[in-house]
Amino acid sequence: MEAGLNTIRSSRHSARLGVLIMLLGMLMFSLNDVMGKWLVSTHSVSQLMVIRSLAALLVLTPFFVRRGWRSLVKIERPRLHALRAFLFAADASAFYFAVAYMPLADTMTYWLAAPIYVAAASPFLLGEKVGWKRWTAILIGFAGVLVALEPSQQSFSLPALIALTGSTAFAFALLLGRKFRATPDITLIFWQLGGALIFSLFGVAANPEGWTPLDLQALLSLSLLGIVAMLAHLFVSRSLKLADAATVVPLQYTLLFWAVIFGWFFFGDTPRLTVVIGAALIVASGLFIFFREQQLKQTSSDDRVVET
Repeated sequence: MEAGLNTIRSSRHSARLGVLIMLLGMLMFSLNDVMGKWLVSTHSVSQLMVIRSLAALLVLTPFFVRRGWRSLVKIERPRLHALRAFLFAADASAFYFAVAYMPLADTMTYWLAAPIYVAAASPFLLGEKVGWKRWTAILIGFAGVLVALEPSQQSFSLPALIALTGSTAFAFALLLGRKFRATPDITLIFWQLGGALIFSLFGVAANPEGWTPLDLQALLSLSLLGIVAMLAHLFVSRSLKLADAATVVPLQYTLLFWAVIFGWFFFGDTPRLTVVIGAALIVASGLFIFFREQQLKQTSSDDRVVET
């Protein structure tokens, strides 16, 4: 009896710790967004991505060495890993480009729609079944994107279209991630950072004039951006190991709260009404899709238990 109570207490403690770490991870991601918006005003996206990726790779080198370089490079389905890395690189580059011209909350709204794109594409790419309830939520989510985009000849600006493209790339990267659930996190991070570095080096080669001279302060600031982003990913990964996804994943929507607060405090941004309405539809749709998927997984698990 006492052992059972200790197990319950330990589980609750882990869940609370998982929630705190996820909240910290979302705060770190938000700080990454603020720093990116600030730095991209004086540095090209390609230059920012190169230094960011190099700094993160350098900090993680001891973990790569411990894992073994051979095991990081010689993996199954390397082409899919490369495609996933390319999509994440395109996603990050598009985000930094968009946030240079758009308020933080506007930009974040597009990226929070990514789980909706994943749910819509999963029946066709992964063969997953999606019922009418989730299709309804998906359509509501797409309506939220359209409201936020505010379709008109004026609103289809290049930054908005790039934000839409970047968030779509992020969604497909998440879809590919489902195929690598058994792959160690450190391997995925290695490919993700390596892909971002190669992608951004091509950007520098295409526009060498965009590379500005770096003093020590600029180098440290760009490096710190990479370290903050890396820590955010690690916090999220750790959180998911301490608590159920149903407990911590919905906390990703606190990104929108921080985007509004930081955007107003640091840049004087005020979200448009259409963005607020669109974001509300996207968040509601995303939460419904997530909890519906959790419910179906639990039902499927219970059925297997009954059968055995």
